[in-house]
Amino acid sequence: MSNHFAKPEWNIHNVSSCTGNHTLHAVGVGRAMKKYKHEGVVFSSQGESSVSEGYVYEAINGATNEQLPVVFVFQDNGYGISVPKKDQTANRKVADNFRGMKYLKIIHCNGKDVFDSMNAVLEAKEYAMANSTPVIVQANCVRMGSHSNSDRHELYRDNAELNYVQEYDPLAKYRRMLVRYKRFTEEELQAIDAEVKLEVKKAHKAGLTAPDPDPASIYDFVLPEAYVSEKYPEGTHSFTGNEKKLIEGLNETLKAEFRHNPDTYIWGQDIANKDKGGIFNVSKGMQQEFGKERVFNAPIAEDYIMGTANGMSRFNDKIRIVVEGAEFADYFWPAMEQFVETTHDFWRSKGQYAPNITVRLASGGYIGGGLYHSQNIEGALTTFPGVRIVYPSYADDAAGLLRTSMRSKGMTVFMEPKALYNDPKAATPVPEDFEVPFGKARVRRAGSDLTIVTYGNTTHMCVEVADKLAEESGKQVEVIDLRSLIPLDKETVLKSVAKTNKVLVVHEDKVFSGFGAEISAMITEEDIRKVRCTSKTCGINIYSCRI
Repeated sequence: MSNHFAKPEWNIHNVSSCTGNHTLHAVGVGRAMKKYKHEGVVFSSQGESSVSEGYVYEAINGATNEQLPVVFVFQDNGYGISVPKKDQTANRKVADNFRGMKYLKIIHCNGKDVFDSMNAVLEAKEYAMANSTPVIVQANCVRMGSHSNSDRHELYRDNAELNYVQEYDPLAKYRRMLVRYKRFTEEELQAIDAEVKLEVKKAHKAGLTAPDPDPASIYDFVLPEAYVSEKYPEGTHSFTGNEKKLIEGLNETLKAEFRHNPDTYIWGQDIANKDKGGIFNVSKGMQQEFGKERVFNAPIAEDYIMGTANGMSRFNDKIRIVVEGAEFADYFWPAMEQFVETTHDFWRSKGQYAPNITVRLASGGYIGGGLYHSQNIEGALTTFPGVRIVYPSYADDAAGLLRTSMRSKGMTVFMEPKALYNDPKAATPVPEDFEVPFGKARVRRAGSDLTIVTYGNTTHMCVEVADKLAEESGKQVEVIDLRSLIPLDKETVLKSVAKTNKVLVVHEDKVFSGFGAEISAMITEEDIRKVRCTSKTCGINIYSCRI
């Protein structure tokens, strides 16, 4: 399973089991090479069957459109596990599927011949570097054995084919050539064999005798350290300047952070068309100030937007990337394959690589939109370890959380309640350098009779209801605005619930499930540990009970 091995300090990056998805990362690295005028190429290798994946087409289309120095190598051994190539594509050579793409060179070689393969890849590298355009190398190969230990290839391959691939074993052919052209003697090759077998035996023994990993280590490298605010440790302020709308807080913070870090980039759909800056104009004026190299449009291909962000951030740790993952959060679903991949890259690399990406998503309803313009998706996104998720309700929190997201290592999903972009209810004074730490809720209204836990659009509804209850009945409701969903400020929530002994969770989502269910479960799990059952039938300490 050599694809899973990696050594980032040598620029060899891990490839996941999602076949072909690393082609998008390669394109992202190629984009960084071009922007930073780096002398080099990106090498991306895969089997011919993985080319059937849609994101591979997105990657090669993007590499040709942006004219990037990426060499895509297709190792064509005729099978995707047991699925023959004829069931994958109509073309005999899968590289021919891409012949219509501009700026793309295609090279064919005999993958069973070491020298033909070497010459083809050398030609591809030199061409990509000289022209800053992508190249496909299609190598015809043979698969000697089964796909894996659990795959019995004799069930779908006949003896004639198996005999053929043994006859064209590239290693045996290379060995014969070395002896024929007197580069090595048979005795010298046998000595090399013996030396290598001894090395493998030693490594095998070391692996078997190594201690098992500590199960607790599963929690190592889930998330890199976040940026910590020294001036605003609680994410609150007493600034009394002019009120700004939420959309102004976002736009001004984006621009301020782009000035702060010249290695910051933003792309997405519709974000750089003359005076338009995104479907809601959050990024308005950015391309005019920072140029097309740093602020640019992406294809309508959400996986491409997300995957190339993952790749570009690999080029240098100082790079910070902001993407509009989709025009509306509801349209983010095509990017989920790359989103999931990015969430566990820090964990999978044991902290050697952190995707420094802020994913902006316009979320929620209350704008009169249809099915794909009104949904909340944070309940699904919070199930993935390795990503922070924030959801502000006011302009100052939006600015502060965005600044923290853009300065932190690792990935943050920044949910923007689009109904509040221009709503006066969300307008607040915003300090110029305001920062809100992750995992810090904010008490919007103090009270002792009931706790309401909320976030996003419903925060303002809860404050209004609390004010009305106080006016009509004298009851004082405490309203907690979570601001940060992952990490979650359990301490503030539990402290309030302990004070009021009653809690209402209010959020905007589907009828069944949602992030509110997790809040409710957390409160129950944490508080029930402190409760002793008063039933006469038992009297034991409980975690869950229906008595």
